[in-house]
Amino acid sequence: MTKSILVLGATGKTGRRVVSLLRDAGHPVLAASRSADVRFDWADESTWDIEGADSLYLVPPEDDLTPVQRFVPRIVARGVRRIVLLSGRGIEAFGESQLIAERAVRESTVDWTILRPAWFDQNFDEGFFRDPLLAGQLALPVGQGREPFIDARDIADVAVAALTGSRHAGQIYELTGPRSLTFAEAVGILAKSSGRDLRFTEVTLEEFDAAQVGAGFHPALVKHLGELFDTIRRGEDEPVEDGVPRALGRPARSFEDYAATVDFG
Repeated sequence: MTKSILVLGATGKTGRRVVSLLRDAGHPVLAASRSADVRFDWADESTWDIEGADSLYLVPPEDDLTPVQRFVPRIVARGVRRIVLLSGRGIEAFGESQLIAERAVRESTVDWTILRPAWFDQNFDEGFFRDPLLAGQLALPVGQGREPFIDARDIADVAVAALTGSRHAGQIYELTGPRSLTFAEAVGILAKSSGRDLRFTEVTLEEFDAAQVGAGFHPALVKHLGELFDTIRRGEDEPVEDGVPRALGRPARSFEDYAATVDFG
């Protein structure tokens, strides 16, 4: 019996691209999320026991990673023999709690690959930067810090390569774009490509926090975003990594390539 590839977060930025690429290549896929073909919910353990897969694209929960510790042994017991984990770049700096998912995968008995991407290009048109940009201005406390934004299409390409090929087992891929940009430069590229009047404004961390809490965001999420922005402001995110060319044998897509696909509609 042919086994499927299980994709968690199948409706998300990377998950839906992974599903599409796998299906286009003829691989049987179990697309799983709270709203996908296969229901999966990190908050409901009755949805975890999915049968029929031998490979897994693991997108962990956004807040509390501890469920991954319980999930990995259960899914391995049901036949999964290869796990590709979507992690995050520089997570070591945020303490042991952020390494729970990586540790669970690395301590499992199966082949594993870990993807550590930088900030997604698609945060600007599919994520939480979209609404401020549509209003004409993105205001963040990042100073002149630079970020090597990564295209979600590249993350999906690496994930599919790791899910379908054995040479990626045991690899940790740090995934970035080909060069680092300030947020002002990134917004400028989007403005030029889209023909819209888009501006970037620097604000203090206190101003950002107050605005987000006032908009209804949970204070814990706002605090975490502030910590992420602080690493950018200090220049810690600036280095470009070789994960995409090492995994795929080609350069990562440029931010201009991404901007050409954006439709703010």
